[in-house]
Amino acid sequence: MSIDETKEFKPVRIAVLTVSDTRGLADDRSGDTLVSRLEADGHILADRKIVKDDADAIAAILTGWIDDPAVDCVVSTGGTGLTGRDVTPEAMAKVCEKDIPGFGEYFRWISAKKIGPSTIQSRAMAGLAKGTYLFALPGSTGACKDGWDEILHFQLDYRFRPCNFVELMPRLREHEGL
Repeated sequence: MSIDETKEFKPVRIAVLTVSDTRGLADDRSGDTLVSRLEADGHILADRKIVKDDADAIAAILTGWIDDPAVDCVVSTGGTGLTGRDVTPEAMAKVCEKDIPGFGEYFRWISAKKIGPSTIQSRAMAGLAKGTYLFALPGSTGACKDGWDEILHFQLDYRFRPCNFVELMPRLREHEGL
């Protein structure tokens, strides 16, 4: 695994969604963590929103971003737990065309090193809809740091080898004849 410095970096346009019944922009530390990391890596913040734990409202925002050609990728934080209000995976399931199960599996493997078996309570996940990547991370700043630093930092870098999500982007909608 390495970064191929002979290739040019290609910034990804990323929307950040915080799912929370209690946070606003002033105290959204997890969203701030994602924004600071994606910008530090050279990506573009395409949009940022906070939404209550409501599957229909989450799905509506995701659909808007999926249909927006200025958004390549969505990273959400929050709503991936097991309580009755945690509905981010259900909202993503409403809009996803393809699941990326390895994302959640790898996230939990990384998380297990830090929190042990408690990681099984996380429903972190990823999928694809109309050529837009969708990633759902837990709501803690630590989980956002782990998800970005250990997975997305590499997979959203076109130069990462042996492979990455960015190099697939031109082919994600080929089944639609695009």
